[in-house]
Amino acid sequence: MLDLAVLQALNHLLAAAPWARAKLAPFAGKRARLVLGSFPLAFRIAPDGSFESLGTGEPAVEIVLPAGAPLALLQGQGRETMMRGARIAGAADFAEALGSVLRKLDWDAEEDLSRVVGDIAAHRIVKTAGGFAAAQAEAARRLADNFAEYLRYERPAGVDQAAMAAFAGEVGSLKQETIALERRLAALEKSPRRNPV
Repeated sequence: MLDLAVLQALNHLLAAAPWARAKLAPFAGKRARLVLGSFPLAFRIAPDGSFESLGTGEPAVEIVLPAGAPLALLQGQGRETMMRGARIAGAADFAEALGSVLRKLDWDAEEDLSRVVGDIAAHRIVKTAGGFAAAQAEAARRLADNFAEYLRYERPAGVDQAAMAAFAGEVGSLKQETIALERRLAALEKSPRRNPV
C-alpha cells in the first residue's frame, strides 16, 4: 500500500518533468529497486518513462539509500548529499540514468498547492512550512549540542585528559621503579654469598 503511494508521488513528479521521462524511456521494461532502510520499493520503467508497480523479480538496478536520507532532506541538505551516500549496483547505464533523475527530480509544492488554495495562500503555506522545518532542524541541532556538552562536562562517560595523563605518569613511574627493583634483585643474585661465621 505504501509502495503504491510512493510510486504515485514519484510519477506525479515525473509528470511535471518531461526531461526525466525522456531519460528513462529507453529503459522501458527494466526493473529497479530503491531501498531506504528496511523499506524496499520495487518498480519497472513504463514505456512513457514513468514508474509502474511490479511483482517479484530480480532488478536490473538496486539503489540503497542511507537510513538517514529522509532526515537529510528535511534538514535541507538536498538530494545530492543523500545520493552521495547511496550504494548503487546493477547495469551501469540504467543506474546512471535513474540516479541522475532521482538527484534532479524536484517537487514544486507551491505550484501544487496553488491549484487547491490559490497562489498567495500557497506561497505563504510553503514559506511557513520552510521556516518551521528550518526551526525544527535548528532545534534538533541545538539539542544534540547541549546533550554532547552535558555528557562532556556534567556526566563524563570516560576519563578526562588530565586524569588520563596523571594516570599514565603514575604507570610510567611505577614501571621505572619496577625496572630498578629488578636490577637490584639481579645484582643481589649475582653477588657472592657470605657465609655467616
